[in-house]
Amino acid sequence: MLTVTIKEDLHMTQDQVANSNIVALLATLLVRFIAGPLCDRFGPRLVFIGLLLCGSIPTAMAGLVTNPQGLIALRFFVGILGGTFVPCQVWCTGFFDKKIVGTANSLAAGLGNAGGGITYFVMPAIFDSLVRQQGLPTHKAWRVAYVVPFIIIVVLALGMLFTCEDTPTGKWADRHLWVEENSPSEGNIVDLSSGNPSSRASMTNIVGEIEKKGIETPTAVDHEAQMIGQLDALRSETVVALTLKDALKTALSLHTLALALPYACSFGAELSINSILGKYYADNFPHMGQTLSGRWAAMFGLLNVVFRPAGGFIADILYHYTDSIWAKKLFLSFLGIIMGVFQIVMGFSNPKTEAMMFGLTAGMAFFLEAANGANFAVVPHVYPHANGLVSGVVGGFGNLGGIIGAVIFRYNGHDYSRSLWIIGVLCIGTNLLVAWIRPVPRSQVAR
Repeated sequence: MLTVTIKEDLHMTQDQVANSNIVALLATLLVRFIAGPLCDRFGPRLVFIGLLLCGSIPTAMAGLVTNPQGLIALRFFVGILGGTFVPCQVWCTGFFDKKIVGTANSLAAGLGNAGGGITYFVMPAIFDSLVRQQGLPTHKAWRVAYVVPFIIIVVLALGMLFTCEDTPTGKWADRHLWVEENSPSEGNIVDLSSGNPSSRASMTNIVGEIEKKGIETPTAVDHEAQMIGQLDALRSETVVALTLKDALKTALSLHTLALALPYACSFGAELSINSILGKYYADNFPHMGQTLSGRWAAMFGLLNVVFRPAGGFIADILYHYTDSIWAKKLFLSFLGIIMGVFQIVMGFSNPKTEAMMFGLTAGMAFFLEAANGANFAVVPHVYPHANGLVSGVVGGFGNLGGIIGAVIFRYNGHDYSRSLWIIGVLCIGTNLLVAWIRPVPRSQVAR
């Protein structure tokens, strides 16, 4: 609705529309960088809920906007909602084994990205209903429409608050109770049911909990020593709140940047393309109105339901057969490069037939969205003890890439095809640049 209804109502220029897109992405970038460390300290569930509730308030205030400056300010605060991606991925990672974490993370994130596509359908439909069936003038209808997402966001946040757990074993504050307080090598085990030390006979409790996490215990030979080793592995992956020095070292390491930069290309391209795709379709195919072009543009986001999980699933399959994180990493690089090729082809051809336009868009969507899923199949391996921080940095770079893409689109005006091939060149170059970097530090044992 921003490209037509809101733009006309608030008398916005094309540059002001582009600026509002950039500001929204900037807010999400800042929130994602902050949300990562907060997840490590307070747990992802509470951070998730807090961001939803904070972002719901400016969403409900859309009806108060009367000028372009007000809309730009509003979109900055609505951008808080984009930061929920980080606690979503951190929360998901805590519930799933490394062998399937790519599938789990990409499925959750794919549904999240699909929300962008659903919005293209739902918001214009609500707007049309308010105008045609309720008789509201357009300048009131688009403001009233924003009440619907406000209600949905608040209901979901309250549902998460009262029905969900922080971790598979309970509260976030107790996440390392049974792997830190008493080491089995010292003769005492924490009884998971009471939190009190018990005798070594309680090893069976630990065995049961480890088996629930999917860690195989194939034989009874030296069973206790095996459990000690597995507890050491779990202890090393228990999330901790880092000091500022360690946090900066982790955030700026090559291993973190090797995932952050490709994500800036894939998710960044998705964000920037999403913001102009409806207008791109409308310019190339003038017979499409706001609603029809919006519906076709929605398909780009809705494909995330299948394509992003496909990236995580294939990455997990490769890891299963190779037992190497390198397989995931090289798969990610491959997806990023082919994604750039599609963008270059689409940019230079500037399709004038609907079949070619939608076909190239779907092809680009597969590699782009699969790359997003494959990226967060690798993230949990890098620094497991600082998963929130790493997720926040990688997620934040995604929005940084979105801002760069939005700037490219802004300064190329309506020449969307030129912007596309420029972004494609950047994507290929960036993915080639970081493809050689090891997926995890040498000192870290890959699990």
